[in-house]
Amino acid sequence: MSAAAALAAAVALAGCGTTTYFAGRTLPPSGIANRVMIAIQNPTAGAKGELEIVDAYYDTRYKYNNINKTYFISGYGGALPSTIQNFPEQQEGVVYGSGDGTLTPVDYTQEKSNGSQSGLNNLKFSSIFETRNAAYTFGAGQQAHVLLVYDQTSPGGSYELGLPGVYRVSLNPGGSVVLAFVENSDYVYYAKKLNAQQTAAYSGGQSTWPKAAVDCEPRTSPNWCLFQAQSPDNVDATGTYYGAPLVFDRPTKAVFSPDGGTAYILNCGKECGGNAASVSLLPVAPVIFLPGLASGQLPTNAALSANCATAGNVNSCNIPTPGGATNALVASSTMYVVGQQYMPDGFWGGYLTTVNLTSNTVVAGTSSVPNPVAISDGTPGGVSRMLLADDNTLWIGMTKCNNGERYNNPTQYPSGYGCLTMVDTTKNTVKLIEPYIGDATGIAAVTNLHKIYAAEGGQVYIYATTDGTSIDNQYVTVTGTAWDVAYMDAPNDGNNTVY
Repeated sequence: MSAAAALAAAVALAGCGTTTYFAGRTLPPSGIANRVMIAIQNPTAGAKGELEIVDAYYDTRYKYNNINKTYFISGYGGALPSTIQNFPEQQEGVVYGSGDGTLTPVDYTQEKSNGSQSGLNNLKFSSIFETRNAAYTFGAGQQAHVLLVYDQTSPGGSYELGLPGVYRVSLNPGGSVVLAFVENSDYVYYAKKLNAQQTAAYSGGQSTWPKAAVDCEPRTSPNWCLFQAQSPDNVDATGTYYGAPLVFDRPTKAVFSPDGGTAYILNCGKECGGNAASVSLLPVAPVIFLPGLASGQLPTNAALSANCATAGNVNSCNIPTPGGATNALVASSTMYVVGQQYMPDGFWGGYLTTVNLTSNTVVAGTSSVPNPVAISDGTPGGVSRMLLADDNTLWIGMTKCNNGERYNNPTQYPSGYGCLTMVDTTKNTVKLIEPYIGDATGIAAVTNLHKIYAAEGGQVYIYATTDGTSIDNQYVTVTGTAWDVAYMDAPNDGNNTVY
């Protein structure tokens, strides 16, 4: 259905007292059925941030029949908006402002915000996420050395769990597991909410905590504890963990299996000052933070190995990824892992490694279809963007691609050194690398319209998913610095480059 026809249908429905469009969602005040929201930093001399809405069907910043009307999220006042958590199924987004540490919910149905979230204790975060039901928020306060837990279901509200060096958090889509990562560390941590019996048992101070506990707050009557994910190869009679940790190598992030049962820990390895990149499989049940749900002990290395292709290896469920591992995306039984590989000439080169999750092995490459395959270069250990789009394409955005292998060896890489890569997932081959126009900090797949929006070099660009060609962007360019983009009307929450 064309956008005009969809709008006509919505207007007709309005006469019956209901105005809806895709999947029964309420038609927003703008009347635009395909909206991309742009997080803009420093749009004017007097404002540090704003959220603009553009029409992704016509690729205009104004309504198709009124060039004098533009749209913004009303009530937004955050400074330097940098990431958008996109929840189209809930008709909501959550925007983090790195300039003032605000986390701001956005109502997609009303295209407005009622102000930033409370309970963040005036901290700034290097990584922060809210659960889809808005009940919990977890933030890595690297400067304050705390993992902040904002629990709206608990009378205590905010809890600052001490963890020196914490810089990233990963939250599963179901909103029941949060993992924390410390810079330059080989450990993984998880937070758990305590039941009444645990609160009473742990109220005597650190000597009464389980040995794997790093911090419990508040200390006199704790409601939350932070634990280190340790190997129970050595446990005492009560099942308390102690001894050597599970085998990680500079872990930096986790993604989760479609069934929710496994956390895939991305081991950054050499990129982050460690040894070798890999993916570790960690069972989810023992680290669910909600009381009363499935738990149990983290399995031993031997038990993990029995279920892995690397059986017998002391490293248990570690899948080596020679192309690096700082970000990943799971699609059914396939995982796409992105990272940087150290090259013989001393530069870093971007690579994509395809992993078969049925066998937990890297897919065998061939001379015509290598695996891993070279993509855009990026910052070693840095945050990249990954998103699946129409026409069986995977889009990968990098930062600082002008410092890598491709930039420094132009004759060897005539395709260029841009920060945005388009991959054909049916063949696991790179279709193209877009020309360099700056860091790629955001991607939004405009589903069923065969295009993506990207924030590159502080501006908004549009590309066709059929062949990667550039689409005219003159009517969606912004004043200020475009840092992130989100397709507000996507079919599902999977259309999210950060979550």
